[in-house]
Amino acid sequence: MKSKLRSSFNTRQYMVSSDFEVYYYSDRDFKTLKPHAHDYYECYLFIEGDVTMEIFSPEGKTIRYKMSPGDLMLVPPGISHHALMNNPEENYRRFLFWISKDCCNSLMQESVDYMFLFQKAEAYHKYIYHLAPAQFHMVESKFLRLLEEIASERYGSTAFRHLCLCDLILTINRIVYDEENISSGSDELTLFQNIIAYVESNLEDALTLDDIAGQFFISKYYVAHLFKDTLGVSLHQYIIKKRLAECRNAITGGASITGTYEKFGFRDYSSFFKAFKKEYGMSPKEYQGLYSNNALQIDK
Repeated sequence: MKSKLRSSFNTRQYMVSSDFEVYYYSDRDFKTLKPHAHDYYECYLFIEGDVTMEIFSPEGKTIRYKMSPGDLMLVPPGISHHALMNNPEENYRRFLFWISKDCCNSLMQESVDYMFLFQKAEAYHKYIYHLAPAQFHMVESKFLRLLEEIASERYGSTAFRHLCLCDLILTINRIVYDEENISSGSDELTLFQNIIAYVESNLEDALTLDDIAGQFFISKYYVAHLFKDTLGVSLHQYIIKKRLAECRNAITGGASITGTYEKFGFRDYSSFFKAFKKEYGMSPKEYQGLYSNNALQIDK
């Protein structure tokens, strides 16, 4: 799914949109850009590569930070920075999120909670945080959800994009706040929640018990018991139900059945057809004809 949401890198360092822009980049032989600053906030989630981030703080100090997978960077307006390629031949993957000052001010009218990390970066000149694997997968899932919504053009897309935007920003703020206030007991990022987030953002992959256990450095037997005890179903059953729900939503929104079952991890139509009919009592084609947006509008 990530490959379908990837953007081709553009050297443009200014916003076209008036509120926010979000990208998933995967590049090889990436050329180091000159130091630059923006008139908006930049949030950057590092995934892979051999990169050192160079940031020039307001006090005249030069900060060099060797990036590790899971590093989160937030750069306020006016702060010069750039990524130095230590080994350009390595694949360089990251999420990039730009948000205008006007958009931030609008969000702050809703709640000051949106601005915790932004204000911290400006007041204390702390720009980079390392996320634990579970936290990284949680933030990654929010980026992917926002990118998927932007690409979908489905009913209610504008409103849903705003919800996804708010979810991403609040999640990042909450993670950093909770890490710095562990004694308050406010850490709500449970292992189960983060496994769920990982599954939801990687439905196109095989998602075996071994793979998921490896992602979170825990026993596969623990994962199996966690799902059975929490939801009353196995991990495999949960994944199938989640894939079917995403397929159902997509085909009723007008997506093709063939493209949809492949997108959400079913390897062949036969297994998808059998699982869908067992879950919803009719074939995908029948369900689409009965519940699609167009059909509902005609019935009205």
